[in-house]
Amino acid sequence: MISRRTTEFLVGLFVAAGIAALFMLAMQVSNLSTISLGDTYRVTATFTNIGSLSARSPVKASGVRVGQVTAINYDDQRNQAVVTLSIEKRFDKFSVDTAASIYTAGLLGEQYVALQPGVEDDTLKDGDSLLFTNSAMVLERLIGKFMVNKMEQ
Repeated sequence: MISRRTTEFLVGLFVAAGIAALFMLAMQVSNLSTISLGDTYRVTATFTNIGSLSARSPVKASGVRVGQVTAINYDDQRNQAVVTLSIEKRFDKFSVDTAASIYTAGLLGEQYVALQPGVEDDTLKDGDSLLFTNSAMVLERLIGKFMVNKMEQ
């Protein structure tokens, strides 16, 4: 038979593991666990629609996290969102014709910026702007188009 002290210890251990698991889940959902502390360079990209992209969203290339979104501003001259991407210096081989797209991943609908490297020899430097961008696909707009097409048939 297990002693009372052993039972209390096991219950305490179980509660501590549960709290640790909840903490890790909170960090994953809020993207706080993926803050990069290394050297980075910043590039900007303009989008007509960023969906629910937010600061600290990941920047990925071929599915590998290479940086994060550090700022989102609105340019009233061009009526577009200007997204500042902070890319780790160890990923300094992206060419100047790299394209940026906004995609959705996961069950929670987390959005991220995906980079598709180009073919030019010149590489991106700190302060450069990406010339080629693809805005986020907005689910409501797609459903609206589908409904209009269904009604017309």
